[in-house]
Amino acid sequence: MGGDRGSAVLERTPDHAPLRVDTRSPGFDRRHRRRAVSLLLLTLVVPGSAQVAAGSRAVGRVAIKVWLVLLGLLLAVGLLALVSRSAVLWLATRGWLLAVAQVVLVVLALAWAALLVDAWRLGRPDRLPTRDRRGLLVALLVLLVVPGLVGWTGAGVGSARAAMTSLFGSGAAAPAAKGRYNILLLGGDSGASRVGLRPDSIQLASVDADTGRAVLFGFSRETENITFRPGSTMARLMPKGWSCGDECLLNGLYTWGQDHAKLFPAGTQDPGLVATTEAVESLSGLDIQYYVLVDLRGFSSIINAVGGLDITVQRRTPIGGNGSPISGYIEPGAQHLDGYHALWYARSRVGSTNYERMARQRCVVTALVRQLDPRTVLLNFGDIASASTGLFRTDIPQDALGPLAQVAVKTKQERITSVNFVPPLIKPWSYDPAVVRSTVAAAIAKSEKPAPAEPAAKATKATKATKASTGAAASAAATPTPAPSASTPAVMTRPGTDPDADTGDLASVCSAG
Repeated sequence: MGGDRGSAVLERTPDHAPLRVDTRSPGFDRRHRRRAVSLLLLTLVVPGSAQVAAGSRAVGRVAIKVWLVLLGLLLAVGLLALVSRSAVLWLATRGWLLAVAQVVLVVLALAWAALLVDAWRLGRPDRLPTRDRRGLLVALLVLLVVPGLVGWTGAGVGSARAAMTSLFGSGAAAPAAKGRYNILLLGGDSGASRVGLRPDSIQLASVDADTGRAVLFGFSRETENITFRPGSTMARLMPKGWSCGDECLLNGLYTWGQDHAKLFPAGTQDPGLVATTEAVESLSGLDIQYYVLVDLRGFSSIINAVGGLDITVQRRTPIGGNGSPISGYIEPGAQHLDGYHALWYARSRVGSTNYERMARQRCVVTALVRQLDPRTVLLNFGDIASASTGLFRTDIPQDALGPLAQVAVKTKQERITSVNFVPPLIKPWSYDPAVVRSTVAAAIAKSEKPAPAEPAAKATKATKATKASTGAAASAAATPTPAPSASTPAVMTRPGTDPDADTGDLASVCSAG
């Protein structure tokens, strides 16, 4: 067969070999380049389609079937999320399912990359001019980023599974107590200069299991004169309570429990935690289901893993002190703190009270929670998982992760109220336990009421103060036990959720950016 110079010329060899293409046609390069690029793009959109069109049809058909099955599964999960988010969260917290997902994603990434390389081969780059060959190779390398991302996601799922397995144990989930989940949050400090671990930050999160409305109760580490509930382990060990002056502070119970482990019932895995938990249960009047302990010693690593924290500092804060030289300061104003400076900001003691230090710690934690958005977690998941190793301890079982995650989603959409048992609400060294428990009950009752409608216009500062005073008086009158005489609780809301809310002592110290 022959033709003019504007079309390809096909010839059959004498031994009946396959047709050879005469590439003398000026349009050949353009058509061949378009075909090679099309095969790559087809493989990117529907893996296996290039093989069906120009290669091994059996391999291509299998790849397309697998691809359609995976798309169907993704669609099913998406529809399930619309119908029941809790079911998706339950699936996402199954260790065996995460293991399967990890294997599938890694195999998919490898197979997809192999199909792209084969599509590049089927495009016969050797028949293209040098410039087009290079361009096609660059296109292949760019497209290989997609299966690379799939493989990276598989590695992230593996890290999530490993972290979940190491952080969360087995066992049955504890039911909500009177419709609420009460979780003890401890910020421990086991630095080299400390004798044992002493929780410097002691907070109790009480969350409504249905609505997600939460109240965060903060207890001063200097709280003294603690009595325990009748029938509890600590009531048996300390029938007169934890009362010996400045040597018997709330945060010292953890070390005492660890040092006297033999006095606790056989099989007690963490005596210090039992002592601290029973103390907070007695103070608050609430039953605690779970605890989460964060060791500040490794806190800086997780701050670095998320790229630092944005905090507006109100007061100049020294770096160092208390036996070590002051090496610098964290200056007032908007600051982006890396792990080292964020940790010093949370721990610095020089020139500040313990209550101001507690406020700084809450500000750092608030900033971390606000900035841990899904995008940040996704982009830094591997580093976060690595940084979490040895940083968190909890008794939350894997079976409880689904229900708690569902509640957490609701909590993110609600205002979080904080009540801090520090002066002027109470004096941690001299207080009425009934006042503490009644304040806890009143705060929970108030949080369960529907939020009032927003006024059409902003109230003046005087009106706000009047409303706050009236609301505090109403809360005190509603409780049968005595109300504190000094003032109402220092109530705080998560920054950004209510611009008119009283931020108590936190605003005078810092704000989360």
